Amino acid sequence: MSAERGFFRKAAIPKGLWVVLGKTALAAASLTLALASASAESEQKHPVAGAARIDQGADKAKLVFDLTAEAKAEAFVLANPDRVIIDLPQIDFAIDPDMGKPANSSPRRADLVASFRFGQLAPGKSRIVIDLSAPALVVRASCEKSQTDDHSRLVIELAKTDRANFRNAVQDARAKLAALAQSNATPNSEPASAKPVIVIDPGHGGIDRGARVKGLVEKELVFDFAKSLAAKLEADGHVTVVLTRDGDSFVTLSERVKMARERNAALFLSIHADTLSEADVAGATVYTVSDRASDAEAARVAEKENESDAVAGLDKTEESAGVSDILFDLTRRETRAYSHFFAHTLVNYWRVAARLNKNPQRSAGFRVLKAPDVPSVLLELGYLSNQKDGMALNSVEWREKTSAKVAEAVKAFFSARETGTSVTKANSDQAQAAKIPDGQTLH
Repeated sequence: MSAERGFFRKAAIPKGLWVVLGKTALAAASLTLALASASAESEQKHPVAGAARIDQGADKAKLVFDLTAEAKAEAFVLANPDRVIIDLPQIDFAIDPDMGKPANSSPRRADLVASFRFGQLAPGKSRIVIDLSAPALVVRASCEKSQTDDHSRLVIELAKTDRANFRNAVQDARAKLAALAQSNATPNSEPASAKPVIVIDPGHGGIDRGARVKGLVEKELVFDFAKSLAAKLEADGHVTVVLTRDGDSFVTLSERVKMARERNAALFLSIHADTLSEADVAGATVYTVSDRASDAEAARVAEKENESDAVAGLDKTEESAGVSDILFDLTRRETRAYSHFFAHTLVNYWRVAARLNKNPQRSAGFRVLKAPDVPSVLLELGYLSNQKDGMALNSVEWREKTSAKVAEAVKAFFSARETGTSVTKANSDQAQAAKIPDGQTLH
């Protein structure tokens, strides 16, 4: 997300928003959305956030979310990039998701908050992420009851600070997060399934919406595709299917990988959709992991997908150091060979049903594909920025047709493994998979 300061130019304000520009002590801009009707709110299972507004200047900021019920907030700060995290119990946000998105504005504006976003982080948990233009500390993050009705207001107050104080606050937050992660660790893996396990990973989810073009939202489209594919594989009965998410919730990249490894998965398939400024670029692309990107486009896509955790406000985790163990290295080589084998198989089946990108098989350093012992592939269904691709991805008929071909590719992959066919003997093309250097692809 861009770090440009300010929020909306007048032309960028969605219908239903109004802007108040006043000469307050904060030289602030206020953004407000009307609350949903009280009758509709009363039927909600979780508190509803029906309006949000922000008043801010260069040194201070105040965000207010109008809620139908009180909610306990936990706040902390993180760096790289500088941001404030507000964790909450599950909140239903009846607010335009783009209201906190930055827009070009006067260069004289020097607001403390560059942008903010909100959404579900996990079942039962929501999050607000506030991107900062300068280091800041949380002065207040709490709810207060309305004096006129049963509603509450979540009030978040921030104050600019120096880099040293901000760094200390970040260190405290990281220590608490590390302790929490340790206490929640579940090292035991599940027993192996009698049938091979495929983990289908619909990308993004919850607070991370992924690509968005003209009402099409990546997290929704890929989830629908994943469900269609899962239904076909389950009906066939030859594999056990696991979804990394079963609804609109956020799952970290490391948790997706962990899920596949703990379930002893024989295949991991991550589903995504892309967008570009060039509207003529179209077609599906299949990616595998490599130490070096096969081309600039693959590098761009990997960088975008690897930012999923940052979008949700998660701290950057350290990548594991290189392992020199010979057995580990051999396992990783075999895994990558099978990944290339499935990628090539998937491309061949897909081309029967739908368009492929002009360079349909690529590789790059995707974090979600880095399990050393699980063959892993990422499928970009197409480009939402292309009109024909966008219409196709939103079509039930197209989804049923293409997911059926992916299911056939999965069955062919497992059939080759079950019969003992090695990658190097699968066919003359796919035999090269075991020998492909990082950064290259099969054609």
